[in-house]
Amino acid sequence: MPITACPLDCPDSCSLDVTVVDGRITKVDAAPGNPLTEGYICQKVKRHAERVHGPARILTPLVRIGAKGTGSFRVATWDEALDRVVDSLQAAIASEGPASVVPYLYNSSGGVLAASGLGPRLWRRMGASRVLETICATTAGTAYRQIYGAMLPADPFDMEHARLIVVWGANPTVANIHFAPLVQRAQKAGARVIVVDPRRTAMAARADRHLAVRPGTDVVLALAMARHLDRQGLLAHDFLAVHATGLDEYLAAAAPWTLERAADITGVPAPDIAATAEEYATTTPAFLRTGWGQERNRNGGSACLAIYALPVLTGQFGQLGAGLMTSLSKGAPLSVTRGDPDARLDWPARREVNMNLLGPFLCGELEGPPARVLFVQGANPVAMNPDQVRVRRGLARDDLFTVVHEQVMTDTARFADVVLPATTHFEVDDLAVSYGSYVTHRMRPVIPRVGESRTNDEVSAAIAQRLGYPAEVFDADPERMIAAMTVDEPIEGARLVRAAGSTVGFRDVFPTHADGKAHLHDPTSNRPVPTYAGLDSAYPLTLLSPATHRTINSMLGEFNSAPAVISMHPDDAAARSVVDGERVRVWNDLASIVLPAQIDRDLRPGVCVVPKGLWSSQVEGELTANALVPTTLSDLADGACFNDARVEVAALG
Repeated sequence: MPITACPLDCPDSCSLDVTVVDGRITKVDAAPGNPLTEGYICQKVKRHAERVHGPARILTPLVRIGAKGTGSFRVATWDEALDRVVDSLQAAIASEGPASVVPYLYNSSGGVLAASGLGPRLWRRMGASRVLETICATTAGTAYRQIYGAMLPADPFDMEHARLIVVWGANPTVANIHFAPLVQRAQKAGARVIVVDPRRTAMAARADRHLAVRPGTDVVLALAMARHLDRQGLLAHDFLAVHATGLDEYLAAAAPWTLERAADITGVPAPDIAATAEEYATTTPAFLRTGWGQERNRNGGSACLAIYALPVLTGQFGQLGAGLMTSLSKGAPLSVTRGDPDARLDWPARREVNMNLLGPFLCGELEGPPARVLFVQGANPVAMNPDQVRVRRGLARDDLFTVVHEQVMTDTARFADVVLPATTHFEVDDLAVSYGSYVTHRMRPVIPRVGESRTNDEVSAAIAQRLGYPAEVFDADPERMIAAMTVDEPIEGARLVRAAGSTVGFRDVFPTHADGKAHLHDPTSNRPVPTYAGLDSAYPLTLLSPATHRTINSMLGEFNSAPAVISMHPDDAAARSVVDGERVRVWNDLASIVLPAQIDRDLRPGVCVVPKGLWSSQVEGELTANALVPTTLSDLADGACFNDARVEVAALG
């Protein structure tokens, strides 16, 4: 059976064994050779053939014939579709300048070429606006680099040596399923587990301690832990003296956060804060695995800075099983610019657009030339962006020409003027890089192209050709690009790119700052140390929209969506006379949506949940949770503030 890999936006990046009959996928399962996959894959990828060969698959180029948003199209040839695209690009550049061209690229569920191949070259050469990928992980990544530079994070396979595991802001049993068995293995060897999460997730339910922190207050919890350690004499002063700078400034930021004050803000009892801090400082080795939940609010950068400092403060480095695990995506020995002849040329500065502000931007509420052409690839902004109402309003503009290169007819594709059929990862040559383990894979096509689908690079090359750009710069041959990107030996199958035990912090790998130290204070940053800002709102409930085990963001939602419900704690439901299964109105100043209620005792009071990635067709009135999310930005790297959504709920009767 043919072997390939899964590049979807998940830390695991599994190796796949695919059964193909008459050119169609009939089964997808785990392939050998990947130390993380462990012989099984998630149920959503097992069902991936339902997308590849499903009724929503886009088979040919399409041209809009009805009103935007209605999904009314006619079939077109590739030549006609590309001519329309290029004519629109040239007209926009002639009338408003290249900044009026807006490529909204995410490609988080694509391989290395899909995300970093010819597309960046095309839009850079054109001078188009640059849409900053700030919607997820940028805030956390910026905070990590501020403290550690490019130091490689801890390897999950080292965790079996840990005596304490802290999982903070992550739900691995849903979004990193091969991490959970590693935790269980460590538990069997005697390790204790602490989970920090507003919800009682499956991992929290099995943990030795669960801290149900209020969303947006993680920074307070971490600072209170630091202050308590300082007062108890539990800081690793010998380690800090050699390996860190900025301790005094960091402790000054922590000084106001007594256990009692922190308990009042976070909702975590003071004794639990103290016990967690003391256990983390006195148990070695301790392994800290962070996710991205703590970054999705106004204090997201501060939360990450405060949490990432804890291993430094306690000296939890230098041995197997200790350290901090964040994204491992930079661990692969690849150079995406090595084969790019344009990379070192001095290109003019481009207008930058924050991805989270797409709605206001398309509605003409930001400075600069208006968007005239929007090119969407590897993304579904109607389903993924904050302030969904304004995103939809902007996409409905008659004077905006929208191109969507996509596999299936998404909510965003329904607003397009031209839709171009995209390949799935089962049909292409590419590389998959894991961000949950130090494994890289070679992806190989296992089925013929479905319909007339083309890769991201093939579309970029075709547009470049029509614009007269150099053919040698826009050669879409994947073998050539992969050979150029691969720094050392060719990659085939799954390959462990870092030996187990080789990334122990402050033993094998060190911060890449000039002094080789961790920086707990950075005077060059707009957030030199962590701080906390409260949120005043007339709406009493915090709305979360977490990932589920059914989709990858909004991907696969056309056949495998989570139930469209709002989950509420029993106390919150009772206070509003809401009963299980009842239709309720959920609203704030941005929008109002209608969903059935579901009572859930695993939530903390004051928190309600609507699943991430719902499609408009699955909800009454076509609006999802993101219609209630503000376009405010986090305090570091201007990330999204999904968890700052505040709402009220009322029964419809």
